[in-house]
Amino acid sequence: MRHRKHTFKVGRTTAHRHAMLANAVCSLIDHGRITTTLVKAKEIRRLADRMVTYGKEGSLHKRRLAIAELHSVELVHKLFADVAPQFKERAGGYTRIMKLGPRRGDGAEMCILEFVESDEVVKATAQAAQAAEEAPKAEEAPKAEEAPKA
Repeated sequence: MRHRKHTFKVGRTTAHRHAMLANAVCSLIDHGRITTTLVKAKEIRRLADRMVTYGKEGSLHKRRLAIAELHSVELVHKLFADVAPQFKERAGGYTRIMKLGPRRGDGAEMCILEFVESDEVVKATAQAAQAAEEAPKAEEAPKAEEAPKA
């Protein structure tokens, strides 16, 4: 039985797979959004969410685990300093996948993988929208009275 057996091979060797996933997560951390195939995005999402969870904890041990996985000290610092604190109140689901449709060359399903907005951004946007609705609209200037025609 294959219960709970997860495989992601996509025709690559183990070392190539790990390097590809690490590079993709580094690009996601660096740019905030990447375009890739749906199959790769689902696997990248697993690793990216785990790295954000490491960043939220922020311990030296978790930092070293992230460096061992991603192989980039600079991007792990950016993850721990900038990206992870945005999600401190969020319990999971740090990334979003938006489907784009098939790729022209081979028909592979393409998508955009990006970080969701931080809780502060969502709250600020909601408050700004609510304030805009409540603000009284400026009354129109009275129209000039028409002069009687002679």
